[in-house]
Amino acid sequence: MDVDRFTRERAAGWEELAGLVRQAGSRPQGLGAERLLALGRRYRSAAADLALARRLFPHDPQTRQLERLVADARQSVYATEARRRSAVDFLTTGYWQRVRERPLPLIIALVLMFVPIALAAVWAIDDPAAALGLIPAQFEDAADPSTRFGDLTPEEAAAMSSAVFTNNIQVTFFVIAAGILFGVGSVLAMLIGCAYIGPLIGLTIENGQIGELLRFIMSHGLLELSCIAVACSAGLRLGWSIVDPGNQTRGAALRETARPAMEIVIGTMPWLVLAGVIEGFVSPTHPPLWLASTIGVLAAGTFWTLVIVRGRPDREHQARPLALSLR
Repeated sequence: MDVDRFTRERAAGWEELAGLVRQAGSRPQGLGAERLLALGRRYRSAAADLALARRLFPHDPQTRQLERLVADARQSVYATEARRRSAVDFLTTGYWQRVRERPLPLIIALVLMFVPIALAAVWAIDDPAAALGLIPAQFEDAADPSTRFGDLTPEEAAAMSSAVFTNNIQVTFFVIAAGILFGVGSVLAMLIGCAYIGPLIGLTIENGQIGELLRFIMSHGLLELSCIAVACSAGLRLGWSIVDPGNQTRGAALRETARPAMEIVIGTMPWLVLAGVIEGFVSPTHPPLWLASTIGVLAAGTFWTLVIVRGRPDREHQARPLALSLR
């Protein structure tokens, strides 16, 4: 069978499908039962035609046009019913579902964060002189064995808290935005933003001040790092939508992924604020290590518990084939 005959025999069905898609717009429910069933039938038929066309005419322009038609039709057939979500609903459910719905990028982000931190800490213990060059000025006292980290004045501790909190907010935004560079930008942004943590841990281990450092950072650090890792996972999702857009154009895939990424930004902000409050009012008091660890584990543990529990898919509002459900 040649492409001309293939097109002639099936063009009427494709035209009908294109017309139904145009009529459906963003509300396929408005088609009514009869036309909605016709949309489902024509979609299935066109999808079968596309599978055959890809095998027989993989490089023909007609196959590309059919791919676009099937992709557009799929958006109508497998539409999610519109539902307005309140801010409370988003913060208690929607955000956590966004974080959990793509577990692989989240796992990759966590590995890419904590493995380099561990390796950098080991390197700093082995070569403290070189590692000291990566420590920001506000942390040099902590890395200097002649100065006790716990001896920082309240003003110095507050200045350090402000600097770290501002840095983490900037890192969170930049990590997601950099995802447009095929995801590599998100990884680099996260690594650069957290570059000082591993060397700082290694230096304080080497000079015997690790206990003092942990008293300061444990209460807020675990939650802050969790937020940055979540931001990186959103950036990775943006990047992957460009690398592998599926049946969509890269622009369409990027636009589709951008909204969940921005929802992750918005939902993560309150948790960074919470980390900042802990950092500003608890960490400068240098609580006992057991208390700092308890606060840190509770804060980060609550965050990840909500990801697991509240992030479960809402089956009632999952995408479902509207055109097929009326059969």
